[in-house]
Amino acid sequence: MTSTHMHKWGLRRASSRSTAGSRAPGPAEGKQALAVTGRAGFVARGVVYVLVGALALQIAFGGGGREADRQGALQQVAAQPFGKVMLWLLVVGFGCMAIWRASGALLDNGPSRKVGSRLLDGGRAVFYGFVCWGTASFAAGTGGTSGGDAKSRDWTASALKLPGGQVLVGLVGCVLIGVGATLAVRAVMRRFLRKLETGKTSRRVRQIVTVLGVGGGLARGVVFAGVGVFALVAAVHFDSREAKGMDATLRTFATTPAGPWLLVAVAVGLVLFGGFSFASARWRRL
Repeated sequence: MTSTHMHKWGLRRASSRSTAGSRAPGPAEGKQALAVTGRAGFVARGVVYVLVGALALQIAFGGGGREADRQGALQQVAAQPFGKVMLWLLVVGFGCMAIWRASGALLDNGPSRKVGSRLLDGGRAVFYGFVCWGTASFAAGTGGTSGGDAKSRDWTASALKLPGGQVLVGLVGCVLIGVGATLAVRAVMRRFLRKLETGKTSRRVRQIVTVLGVGGGLARGVVFAGVGVFALVAAVHFDSREAKGMDATLRTFATTPAGPWLLVAVAVGLVLFGGFSFASARWRRL
């Protein structure tokens, strides 16, 4: 082979390597990036639920200084060393969760994906988008100081002033009750195990994850249903003061005939759900 041919062959190889190195990410790389995004979102969700459950436990035992909701959890984070950094990490995590849910609604067009599932993912993406925005506002110091209870009453009061507002608030209450019941039933039926790669874990780990999923899902369902019941009562009585957020709903559990022990059970369940979110970050099939 002459030196000219060798020179041309070398140029072609260099050009080929350059093209391969600059090519756009393929489907495998994109899927892996979305998986990392989803796992970051589950971690952020887990942090907030563990903190909300811990705050609810404090309320049950007479030490409720902060509201047991997302606002109270963020205040708890902000009070820690490097709290501002941790808050912005939560912002990133919730943003990742919104992106991952949106990808499930828009990009996952497999034959097993029904329209209802994609719509559900779309709704979750919007929800976590609002959570991300609210967390970012809190981290930036522009989110105000009102908690979830005040916001629930304000939203209910504004909705009741609209034409047909009483019906709208009642429908929202019914939807929340239905969501809560669905979450609880799915938890009892252990439907969440279908989405986890439990085959890669030991039997002991599967048992722990099952306890986290069942207990956490039940508690989460009870809270959603409780908020929905108060929204429905507010609609029936046409009184926005009857509406309650997560904190007021949890505090109401302590006034039942079961005393604070019902609140303790729900609070422990919320902590369990936080642990289940961490397990989902590790073993969720994404």
